Amino acid sequence: MIDRRGVLAGGMLAAAMLRVPALAAGSPDRQDWIRALIAKMTLAEKLGQMTQIPGGRQKSLNSRLDGPMLDRVRRGEVGSFLHVAGAEALRALQKVAVTESRLKIPILFAMDVIHGYRTILPVPLALAASWDPDLMRDTARLAAEEAWAAGLHWTFAPMVDVARDARWGRVVEGAGEDPYLGSRMAVAQVQGFEGDSLSRGKRVMSCVKHFAGYGAAAGGRDYDSADISDRTLHEVYLPPFHAAAKAGAGSFITAFNDIGGIPMTAHEPLIRKELRGSWGYDGLIVSDWNAIRELINHGVAETPAQAAALALKAGIDMDMAGSVYAESLGEAVKADPALLPLVDQAVERILMAKDRLGLFDNPFGFGDPATDGKILPAARALARKAAQRSIVLLRNDGGLLPLKPGRNIALIGALADDASSTLGSWRARGQAEDAVTLRRALQASGASVEYQPGVSVREDSLAGIPAAVAAAKRADVVLLAIGEDYDHSGEARSRADIGLPGAQMALVKAIRETGKPIVAILMNGRPLALEEALTGIPAVLETWFLGLESGPAIVDVLTGAANPGGKLPIGIPRVTGQAPMTYAHLPTGRPANADLAVDSARYRDVAVGPLFPFGHGLSYAAFLYSDPFVMTQTVGDPSVAFRVQVTNTGTVAGEEVVQFYVTDLVASVARPVKELRGFARIALEPGQSKRVTFRLRPEQMAIWIGGRWVIEPGKFIMHVGSSSDDIRASGRFDITERGESGVPAAAIETKVEIA
Repeated sequence: MIDRRGVLAGGMLAAAMLRVPALAAGSPDRQDWIRALIAKMTLAEKLGQMTQIPGGRQKSLNSRLDGPMLDRVRRGEVGSFLHVAGAEALRALQKVAVTESRLKIPILFAMDVIHGYRTILPVPLALAASWDPDLMRDTARLAAEEAWAAGLHWTFAPMVDVARDARWGRVVEGAGEDPYLGSRMAVAQVQGFEGDSLSRGKRVMSCVKHFAGYGAAAGGRDYDSADISDRTLHEVYLPPFHAAAKAGAGSFITAFNDIGGIPMTAHEPLIRKELRGSWGYDGLIVSDWNAIRELINHGVAETPAQAAALALKAGIDMDMAGSVYAESLGEAVKADPALLPLVDQAVERILMAKDRLGLFDNPFGFGDPATDGKILPAARALARKAAQRSIVLLRNDGGLLPLKPGRNIALIGALADDASSTLGSWRARGQAEDAVTLRRALQASGASVEYQPGVSVREDSLAGIPAAVAAAKRADVVLLAIGEDYDHSGEARSRADIGLPGAQMALVKAIRETGKPIVAILMNGRPLALEEALTGIPAVLETWFLGLESGPAIVDVLTGAANPGGKLPIGIPRVTGQAPMTYAHLPTGRPANADLAVDSARYRDVAVGPLFPFGHGLSYAAFLYSDPFVMTQTVGDPSVAFRVQVTNTGTVAGEEVVQFYVTDLVASVARPVKELRGFARIALEPGQSKRVTFRLRPEQMAIWIGGRWVIEPGKFIMHVGSSSDDIRASGRFDITERGESGVPAAAIETKVEIA
């Protein structure tokens, strides 16, 4: 047992014994003090700081904090614990570190707090569908506040991997297929988690993952190779990481995959030379779970000592869960003393991270037993708002939605009452019993509802279909909840077939044959290939996994209490065989043609393009784009601006995400047919108009050529519209001078003015 007595006194004693200088935490002036502390450390103590140990598992937190583990803390053999939580438990654990170890160095406590700690919010892909960085920032702040109350210092989020293959299970954790949207959401999350300063407030250190190329895994198979060109790496996959680094992210985590045969855990050119060198990043870098030891599996190391040396040379400061640094790096240092300065550098970055968090000044400054584990009313309110804003109306033929009052409703589908699946993957300390399902919310609304699960998403039994069909025949309208459960998406959840799992397709066909109007309510953590399933269904809502307030938010949208305004952050394919896909593809010599008599870049057995494109999303309002105007048609300095007026021509208030794309008409290398370079979510009352102006800088058109960002002279088109496939206005501009930039083009934020 951990002694919980005398925690505050122990904290003051630890600070006094360390003689912490009276300087701002994390300041450069503290660096000399930290280096002096490192000079006092034995090699074993240094390797201890470089070691992160699981103190439990996701479902059994703190379970490994037994006597022998506490002895390791006393010997200075632990720099960080993950899968630990609890304000009182972690204060007591910290007391052991800062009062009973030789050097009194505090420990970092970490957990995967991905989309909420106790209050589970929409999954990151859903939040990206809001196209609302302010909302993303607010949800990250709430997650940080609740994690802070539990005594945690560090979360392994945001995941900023660009993902264009929906077969990959971890699509659910990111912001979708686009590097510009991903960059804006990455910055928002870093700001939300860390606040204005890591040394004060209810905050946690963010960890940007997974550096890099993880979302490009071959075949969408988790952990597999990413065989991508240097240009694609820099133009598509690296921009969100760069944006997060410049936003001040406290740490990075490396990816499991290799790029071109070099595992990222040992990728010195990308980590030490580019991330550390070119980008100037000085935060903590941690491996992923056991990834250093897995360098042996990759075939680039024969022994744990070799693996440890490779990771250290690459720039990995801390070993997550593998204990390879603790057990084998000493052997590598003995064989090659030149590694010792790299060890000192890694320990310095770890201690600087602890200092930036204020842990040397007050190792007990995290945790609040009074609020630890509680869901406050304001948190539920934000969860409902976030869920509402994340819903995407994909189809609404005949104006079936919002539902007219007084209609008899058949609610069909097991997911409609699956509380656990509302939480999605990575639910931290979220509990299914706190979630409100669609069934519960509809019944609470007073609507006339008959519920039938129909079939399971995990089984092939058709026994429940007759009861579901009977319910549909008795109803005026059918709400059909289909998709996947929470365990279909997430880490190690890649799927070769992203159609409907289980017997759901048979259920869809049977309900469709009743002839009743159907609203399909999709619940999923990735885009599903549903062209066949959705044929003939007039209304479709994409609701993802929306968290604790999933049911009430969906009911709000179904009834018109909330007007959907979300847009897809990733396109939805017609069939699995279209994956991977993206709107920002390169042009070919024979562009896709709907006419099968013309040889072109398309599949012959499926229509051209996605079922629903990137950026798509409808509203109960209607929006007119007018009066496009280009200001400054030649880009020299500082920018070109494109203005458009957007008017709500509908009868209800609504929100539109105005999207800004660019096309480079002729360049030295083929360029994407269009690329997102800005967006704005605006609210409009019926009849109201707003002017939206996007200001584009030349650097945002730069191309990665020969290891540099080159701005080429040329002719360009700007597009403004409601989706990547629904362009409402366009304008041309020129760049007349050649130049260079030091920043990834998609990482640069476009200035947007709304009047």
